[in-house]
Amino acid sequence: MTLHRLAAQGYATAADAYEKGRPDYPRGAIALLRDTLRIDAASTVLDLGAGTGKLTRLLVPTGARLIALEPVEGMRRKLSQMVPSATVVDGVAEAIPLPEASVDAATAAQAFHWFHGDLALAEIHRVLRPRGRLALLWNVRDERVDWVARISRILDGHGRDAPLHRLGAWRRCFSETRLFAPLGEHELTHAQELDEGGLLERVASISYIAALPLQERYAVLNEVRELVTSHPELAGKSVYLFPYRTLVASYERR
Repeated sequence: MTLHRLAAQGYATAADAYEKGRPDYPRGAIALLRDTLRIDAASTVLDLGAGTGKLTRLLVPTGARLIALEPVEGMRRKLSQMVPSATVVDGVAEAIPLPEASVDAATAAQAFHWFHGDLALAEIHRVLRPRGRLALLWNVRDERVDWVARISRILDGHGRDAPLHRLGAWRRCFSETRLFAPLGEHELTHAQELDEGGLLERVASISYIAALPLQERYAVLNEVRELVTSHPELAGKSVYLFPYRTLVASYERR
């Protein structure tokens, strides 16, 4: 199973921008994960599409054994640096290189919409122990805020081939599967403090922006820079609070 072209191209060169520009997850989301997935020091947790370990590192205090699965070499290198206690594994969610019934819980943060859902669910079901649980997380730009909506409009002209979370296609496999039962969905609010450079790193870390030819990528970043200097809510400020809605969806293995 091959990785989506935009993920392979974009994330191969965007590990540093991803690490600097992407937000963490709110404390409430991590507490929800810990409780819903029943994670403790006796657990083995598989973090799918772990990237640079933005979620993985927040699970370290649980004491669980952490296995971080990530297909992009550049992201794995950064992940190993950022979360040295995790076991970092090369692989994709559709072909997980682990034995059957070997993990207690699985997570996928900013990742499941990239997976081939039916194949991934079959593999996650295979490696989870009976009644093991799965949680999906996304930090979604809060487009109820005008300047955030304007950034999204700048980005939308370049992401037509990317499987975006907000399009909701990822839900289809859950509505059709007999492998997992839904436990519930929760939404939390979250904000990331960024200066102008950090905001540009945030944009540059998006896979389909990172995959653009250099001149096109610079053009996108210049549009965002112009918005920052002209929008009444941002102009003259040195620090911005980038708002997010954090979605947590959880499921139990049948």
